[in-house]
Amino acid sequence: MERLRRTMMFVPASNAAMLRDANLYGADSIMFDLEDSVSLKEKDTSRFLVYQAVKTFDFGNTETIVRINDLSAGGRDDIEAMVRAGIDCIRLPKTETAQDVLDVAEVITEVEEKIGRPVGSTKMFCAIEGPTGVFNALAIATASERVVGIALGAEDYVTSMKTKRYPDRNGEELFFARSMIVHAARAAGIAAVDTVFSDVNDMDNFRREVERIKQLGFDGKSVINPRQIPVVNDVFAPTEKEIDQARNVMFAIAEAESKGSGVISLNGKMIDKPIVERAERVLALAKAAGLIEEEEA
Repeated sequence: MERLRRTMMFVPASNAAMLRDANLYGADSIMFDLEDSVSLKEKDTSRFLVYQAVKTFDFGNTETIVRINDLSAGGRDDIEAMVRAGIDCIRLPKTETAQDVLDVAEVITEVEEKIGRPVGSTKMFCAIEGPTGVFNALAIATASERVVGIALGAEDYVTSMKTKRYPDRNGEELFFARSMIVHAARAAGIAAVDTVFSDVNDMDNFRREVERIKQLGFDGKSVINPRQIPVVNDVFAPTEKEIDQARNVMFAIAEAESKGSGVISLNGKMIDKPIVERAERVLALAKAAGLIEEEEA
């Protein structure tokens, strides 16, 4: 079953208290940020803090991700420390080409081989933050088997497009980029995560944006404040009708298997693979939202 990534919470790597408490808020993924949120003079200290946090704290089933710096600006040291610490996933900033992915993957492989960690066990997430990256989204998404997801970084993107964010409208300024990214992710069979919503006090427009990106097909949204997590989880929670339909699909599969039948139908309609996958995702979301029990999921 694929990992749920409804929420990916940014945590500044320089904030020791936030590193300690990051797993308390219920985000599906925690992204320790060694890049934009850390000043140049704090880079080395912050890298050490994240290393210690990943090595020391129990994050359970929560996915741990670190946003590294560019390879030419400390990224190699970031990768060395994080792979040694046992991070789940390395996130590339400002990914523009497939070669960017391959360059980072090569460094990760070198470290894995050096320390005896299984090669390929460290995954990658790619942030697309400019028009070049948007046009290359599919190439980026398929550049390496390590890549498990791509994400939109909107602030740099809208700046490069000579516009700005319009949170009180319908997100027209991001529609093309979002569509390209989610299509590339689906074609590659990986996750698509939307950009942050920076005004943590504007929950109405935040909810509307989450509803919009869910409709487009995103797996989830990046968040910068724990208060945003319940809103995202609520929007992505399936309805009772969707849960009942998913239950019926799984019951029909079980019944067909008990009869040794290779033909599965529900209410006179054939059940094919996409319907099964949708039902499994609905039940996984329902379990994550606390709407059904573990055994049912």
